[in-house]
Amino acid sequence: MRGCVIRGTGMYAPEKIVRNDYFDQLYQKDVSSFLRERRNIHERHYMASDQATSDLIVPAAQQALESASMKASDLDLIIVATDTPDYLSPSTAAVVQYKLQAKNSGAFDINSACAGFVTALDMASKYIRADAQYRHILVVGAYGMSKYINYADHRIASLFADGAGAVIVSASESSDVGVQMATLFADGQYHDYMGVYAGGTALPMTHEALENKKHLLDFAKKIPIETNGTHWPRLTQILLDRMHKRVEDIDHFFLTQINIESINEALDKLKLPRSKSHNIMDRFGYTGSACIPMALHDAVAQHKLKKGDLVFMLGSGGGLSMAALSLVWDYDT
Repeated sequence: MRGCVIRGTGMYAPEKIVRNDYFDQLYQKDVSSFLRERRNIHERHYMASDQATSDLIVPAAQQALESASMKASDLDLIIVATDTPDYLSPSTAAVVQYKLQAKNSGAFDINSACAGFVTALDMASKYIRADAQYRHILVVGAYGMSKYINYADHRIASLFADGAGAVIVSASESSDVGVQMATLFADGQYHDYMGVYAGGTALPMTHEALENKKHLLDFAKKIPIETNGTHWPRLTQILLDRMHKRVEDIDHFFLTQINIESINEALDKLKLPRSKSHNIMDRFGYTGSACIPMALHDAVAQHKLKKGDLVFMLGSGGGLSMAALSLVWDYDT
C-alpha cells in the first residue's frame, strides 16, 4: 500500500523578538516569573506591521522545499492550516501558491484552530494514499496572532506569538514508514470559550464589534485546565492500540506548546520521561498551529530524529478541537 513520508521541513519566525521584560514594563508588575516558571516562555517573535501570515509561510515553505531537494513546481497541493489568515476570503493557500510560483498545485486552507497542522497532515496523507495524482504536498501551520492580541489581560497577551512551520510530504512505495495512524476529537460545547469572534456571519465586523474588541482574541470562558492532560494520553493510547504498540515504543512527542505543565502532565500520566517531548516555547512563545511543525524542524536541525523512530504529534485548539497522529520517521537527521 502506498505510504506518505515527510521529505523536508522548514520554519520561519519573524525578526522582531519580544522578551518577557517587555511585559514587566508594560504592566508594571512581574509577569516574567510566571512565564518562565509556569509556561517555559522566555521570548517570542512578532511579525512586522507590513507582514501578513503568507509572508511567514513563504520562507518556511522555501526552506522545506530546499531540504527536500524539490522545487515549488513539483508540488501537487498546498494545505495551509491557520486561524489567522491573510483574508477571510480567498484562502491564504492561494496567496502562498502565487508567491511560491507553485504553478502545478491546488491550494486550500483549513481551520481547526491550533489543532490545524496535525489535522492537515492527516488530510495530506489521505490524499496521497487515495489518489495517485498527488505525489508531493506542502503542509503548513501558520500563526499571526500578534495582530489580534487584547492587551487588557497580561496573562493572555504575553503568551502568543507569530511563526510558520512547513513540511513536504511525498508518496512512498511502503506504508511501513511515514504517517501511520491519526484520530480527531472535538467537543463543540467549548466553541464560544476562546476565539476571534468578529468578522464572520455570526458577528460581522461592525463599529459595535470593534468598540467591544470582538475583533481581538477573546478568552470568554475558561476551558478546564486538565483538558490537554486528560485527552492527550487518551488519544495516544487510541493510536497505540490500533498500531499494536506500547507506550514505551514512542521515541518523540511534538505537542501543542501553550503550557509546559500540560505537556509534563500528559507525559507523567503515560509514565514516560518528559525529555521525549521536544519543546520550543522558551524561544518562540506560543505559535498556535505553527508550533508543532516548528518544533519538528527544530528537532531535525538538532539531529534528534533517526530512521525508524516512532513519532507522535498531538495538537489541540479552540473549538474544542484535537488531532493526534503517529508516523515512522524515514531518514536520519
